[in-house]
Amino acid sequence: MCKVAIVILNWNGAEMMRRYLPSVIQCSQGDGVEVIVADNASTDNSISLLQTEFPDIRIIQLDKNYGFADGYNRALHEVEATYYVLLNSDVEIRQSQWLQPMIDYMDTHPQVAACQPKLLKLQATPHGGGQNPLPLGEIRERFEYAGAAGGFIDKYGYPYCRGRVFDTIEEDKGQYDDIASVMWTTGAAMMVRSDIYWKAGGLDARFFAHMEEIDLCWRMRIMGYELVCIPQSSAFHLGGATLNQGNPRKTFLNFRNNLLMLYKNLPDSKLTSVLRMRTLLDWVAAMQFLIKGDPQNMKAIFKAHKEFKQLKPQYATIRQQIQGYRTSVLQSETSEFSLLWQYYVKGRKTYKALHLINNI
Repeated sequence: MCKVAIVILNWNGAEMMRRYLPSVIQCSQGDGVEVIVADNASTDNSISLLQTEFPDIRIIQLDKNYGFADGYNRALHEVEATYYVLLNSDVEIRQSQWLQPMIDYMDTHPQVAACQPKLLKLQATPHGGGQNPLPLGEIRERFEYAGAAGGFIDKYGYPYCRGRVFDTIEEDKGQYDDIASVMWTTGAAMMVRSDIYWKAGGLDARFFAHMEEIDLCWRMRIMGYELVCIPQSSAFHLGGATLNQGNPRKTFLNFRNNLLMLYKNLPDSKLTSVLRMRTLLDWVAAMQFLIKGDPQNMKAIFKAHKEFKQLKPQYATIRQQIQGYRTSVLQSETSEFSLLWQYYVKGRKTYKALHLINNI
């Protein structure tokens, strides 16, 4: 049993492996650390590339593409480690011993179930690129959409981060360099205690992909554990390597899984009102797609609601189990404001602007 197992889930990502895996290996060396690639039945040359160019890396070969959620569950069943690190295949590491700040914090804070590094955007041309790159003293990285410096959700289930609210992505100026308690940690680079991962039930296999890490983190929060961002550790994420923004399949998964997540995790006192309002807001989003001439994404939202209604009865017992973990003192895991209202009406487009009203 190793201390830390970095598990990269791959599907047809041979070029990602060739480009980014060397940085992970180089910056993750040390006693008790193992780098593993779990392959979701790739049909490209991923396996042969790994065997040829990375012969020392352990490969877990799955028999079909189980998606992000169940792919990780099945792979992690074959891994023995104190801490799992779920790491996307399109993540580059530039910080030597990047794991150590997270390991040190987790070792000394047993109530923390999971943590993440500061997640920055991996640019195709670093530091400005082109013929006139920024001078060294003016280089500033941008946070990455999928996790930035730790995540939260508003009262209706819309995710946002320290460093990213909807499509407003901040430059990293050190404004979030404090270790902070968060509601969710990014699945692109998450360190999680293996025993708590399984105690919470792992990732929801039926989600396939999208929202699955927020759902897992929410369950761990309900169980009384904390989650934090450790910005003394950093990683660079390309993002959008599997499904691009605006892909109808991605829209469907995001909307359906968000509804399932709300149904599973919201307390009884909020469930009905939140789902009612969320349905209304989703119809508004569908009409916006139609107005923009994008009927495929509009249909994806309708399909998401239809499938949510079909799956909802199957989740009734799961919901009861999750709610049974709540302590006698009910603590809200969500922010108490509407992110849509604050962002589009009030013009509050950064975490710190929201922080003034939310007192997170």
